[in-house]
Parts: sequence; structure tokens; C-alpha cells
Amino acid sequence: MRTLVITGGTQGIGKALALHYLGRGDRVIAVGTNQIKGEKLLAEADRLRAGDRCSFLPADLSSPTMTIRLADRLRTGYPSIDALVFGAFRYQTERQETAEGIERTFALYVLSRYLLAEELRTALERAPHPVIVNLCGTGSKAGRLHWDDLQFRRRYRPFVATMQGARANDLLGVAFTDEHPDSPIRYMLYNPLFANTGLAEPFRQPTRTAVSIMAKLFATPVDKAIEPIADRIDTPSDAALSAFRVRRTIDVTGPAFDLNAARRLTSTLRNLIIKSVEA
Repeated sequence: MRTLVITGGTQGIGKALALHYLGRGDRVIAVGTNQIKGEKLLAEADRLRAGDRCSFLPADLSSPTMTIRLADRLRTGYPSIDALVFGAFRYQTERQETAEGIERTFALYVLSRYLLAEELRTALERAPHPVIVNLCGTGSKAGRLHWDDLQFRRRYRPFVATMQGARANDLLGVAFTDEHPDSPIRYMLYNPLFANTGLAEPFRQPTRTAVSIMAKLFATPVDKAIEPIADRIDTPSDAALSAFRVRRTIDVTGPAFDLNAARRLTSTLRNLIIKSVEA
């Protein structure tokens, strides 16, 4: 029995992965913010006769403070973790800040993933074939890091903030393997493209209805979208860092994976964490 921690594990791809592995006899810890969705997942686990192997941990991962608390709880309860899946994401149509004063898209999509990978590294390294799966926008040419204004204090544009996060996640993979060259953890960046994962929720009407219709017509159902992800979890790459756009392999040596930029990003993230903890 393996142990998987899945952020964003109560809906979309995260939930589908949770139910898939529960059905196979593994243990799943799903992290999310919505208590009702968490209870629904637990009820579905009971129907699979897997209630004793499914846990829901409520946590707002846009808060560095809560993310660190979650990591402490996970380390205590699960000293060995086989897979850590980053699926928590929310498209922010308007700029918001966390209690620590960090722009929410950057905090949830980038900072929390960096924190959890570092905080849970020891637990992952105790597993026989540990893997981190970062669900992101890898393989796209859109987006860049706005080094002079990473938190978009001057002008917030939702899509631009999201694509900056995608490019930052590419760098998180580079930074992790650079900082831990001898780690047995395999870090995988994975872009599922257009999957039907509840993307319409953040939008107001009539945009919400339009996005919902597009998802039903063109998006990949989540039960199909998880198949290549599960294959990679079950058989991790031999490479320390790998990237995929669905089943297409992405070259992790191009400009999007620049080592100096990765080191610059992690330095920035560490400074943010220090400031948020001190606050």
C-alpha cells in the first residue's frame, strides 16, 4: 500500500486520482479548502470500501503559514510518502492578497508548491520510488516571470498571472533537482491541457456558463485525463526531472528551464517565506 498526498484532491484531476488510487488499495490524503467537497470525497471512499484509507485535510495553501502547518501534520502522521501531487489551483479573476500580504495566485500556484516539496522531502525519500507530480502549464511558450513585479501590484491580469505561475513551476522543478542532486525523488512537471476540472467556478455569469459549455464540448473527461498521470506515478522516469504535455515529452534543457532563473526564483521565495513568518 502506497501513500499519496494530493493537493486540490477534492475536485477535478486531484479527486479523480484520489479515487483511482483508493480503488487500487492505496492510502490517499486529499488536501482542499472546501469542507463539503472533502466530505463528499470521504463518502465516495466509503462506497469503495476505502474509507479507512482516505483522509481529508482542510488547508488554505495560499497561506504560507497554513502550508507549513499542513506539512508538519503530514510529516507526523505519514513519515513515508510515495507520491506528492500538486493539483491545487484557482484562477483569480481579481487580484487578492493573503493574510501575509502575498498575491494569491503566486502564493497558491508557486510558493505553496515550493514549500511543500521542501518540507516533505524527507518523508518522500523514505519511500522506495518517490515522485513529485506538479500539474502545471509546462510545455507552453506563453508567459514569463515579471521579476520587477512578481505579485502584480501595479497591474493585475488573471491570465498573465497564471502563465507566470506556469513558467515559475518549470523553474521549481529545475531548482529542486539542482538543490537535491542525490535525492531519489523524481520530479515530474505535467500539463494535462484542457481537462474538465471545474474551470468555470471562478467566473461570473455569463462567462461561467460559456466556459462550462466549452468544457463539456471540448475538454477531456477527468477519468481519461488522469490515465497518463497515473502511468507516470506508477513508473517514474529515470531522470531526476521530466516534463510532459499529456503524453508528449518536453525538453527540460531549453530557455524555460534556465538554472540561474531557477536559483533566483528560489531565493525570492525563501525571502518571502521569512517575511511572512516574521509577520
